[in-house]
Amino acid sequence: MIDLSFSPAEQPHKLDEFIRQAMQEHIDYFDRELSKLRTNRANSALVEDLMVSCYGSMMRLKDLATITTPDAQTITIQPWDQTNVDAIEKAITQSDLNLNPTNDGAHIRLNLPPMSAARREELVKTLHKKLEDCRIAIRNERKEFNNLIRDLEKAKAVSEDIAKRLQTLLQKATDDLTQKAESAAQRKEKEVLSV
Repeated sequence: MIDLSFSPAEQPHKLDEFIRQAMQEHIDYFDRELSKLRTNRANSALVEDLMVSCYGSMMRLKDLATITTPDAQTITIQPWDQTNVDAIEKAITQSDLNLNPTNDGAHIRLNLPPMSAARREELVKTLHKKLEDCRIAIRNERKEFNNLIRDLEKAKAVSEDIAKRLQTLLQKATDDLTQKAESAAQRKEKEVLSV
């Protein structure tokens, strides 16, 4: 539950700040998820959060190696500890990336083949699912804040006019941040579909 420890005069401004901050977290998560979707250009975000089994636990690839993109179609992974090369290769092979790593003993190279039309469509579907998840998360935040405003009004902590103003701010923030997520998704979809 959110604690609104400020005066009624400050409530519209402060609540708007709280709303946007809570919803922005979902937008940030969505942006990170988008960066992991493959486009026609190599991107280290594609593999950096891949979990690798080594040292008796699961670790993210970016915590085990240097990941670079020397050109638009290649990702190079250089483990800091050469004994992890095979574990990293195995993690990549078992992932859903559909990539075949090339292991020269010291480095792992991933050559990104051109994507087929079917793979592009599959990625667009994944993109739309992630967008819908983001919209749902934003709507859930709106619902929580809406309940909070209603509770404040019932408890006579705010007047009916201020409650209506707060609900208007809530809806505006919801619309703004949903639009921001949709714009990011449209840009990413254009990247995925570009040949």
